[in-house]
Amino acid sequence: MSALPIPNLTLTGGTEIPQLGLGVFLVEAGEAERVVSDALEVGYRHIDTARIYDNEAEVGRAIAASGIPRDELFVTTKLWNDDHARAGEAFEQSLDRLGLDRVDLYLVHWPLPKVEGSALAAWHGLIEIAESGRASAIGVSNFEIEHLQQVIDATGAVPAVNQIELHPLHQRRELSAFCAEQGIAIEAWGPLAQGKTDLFERPEVLTAAERHGKTPAQVVLRWHLQQGRIIFPKTGRRERMVENADLFDFELSGTEIEAIDSLEVGTNFGPDPRSFDVR
Repeated sequence: MSALPIPNLTLTGGTEIPQLGLGVFLVEAGEAERVVSDALEVGYRHIDTARIYDNEAEVGRAIAASGIPRDELFVTTKLWNDDHARAGEAFEQSLDRLGLDRVDLYLVHWPLPKVEGSALAAWHGLIEIAESGRASAIGVSNFEIEHLQQVIDATGAVPAVNQIELHPLHQRRELSAFCAEQGIAIEAWGPLAQGKTDLFERPEVLTAAERHGKTPAQVVLRWHLQQGRIIFPKTGRRERMVENADLFDFELSGTEIEAIDSLEVGTNFGPDPRSFDVR
């Protein structure tokens, strides 16, 4: 099983991360092992999971069965909201489920701003995990500027990444600019707007797709890549995995990028990080 020709980005601290991976959010129980196995056979080497996805064990079984050397894989998982005060213990449990002795990236899943000090306690826990060498890099997910500023000011440790909802209709420009200033890489979840819009029918996308002989989805994914973001579109279909990775033989022009940029309307489909409080 040879790896796909996916470029790496270098995170703050030197960890290299494949710019394209596979996410297993909402992959049904009993399906994740097959989905990850297919992805690894296709040539993906970056898998993104989380404790709350309830499929870490299946991801781990697929990794073990693949026979791919551990140092050729990039594995991310996340600390769930009710574990902020016990990050070390929760991390060990994730490792046990994954069947691994380390992960490449560990994230605080949500900031929980309504619970004072929760995100900061979680971040302190992740710093200790990183110092132990069991996570090559640490970061956050769904953090707004004020949440990022809080943990940076309190600890001096800047998250390597911020995984946020980002797509052409919700581009998070102010947050992205702040992250760029701090050296925080952006990982875009829901990079295709979760298929909940007419995005693929917009002329700004269709025109570029026709010009390059690509699908609208490939054009949107390429739009992300050319702006330096890390993406992991979710799919359970092997043929779609292949299609989603066929992004490196064309390049959008500046005009095409600007046309897709013009689709910004601030429409999000996930929870608001400033109010999300599920535990």
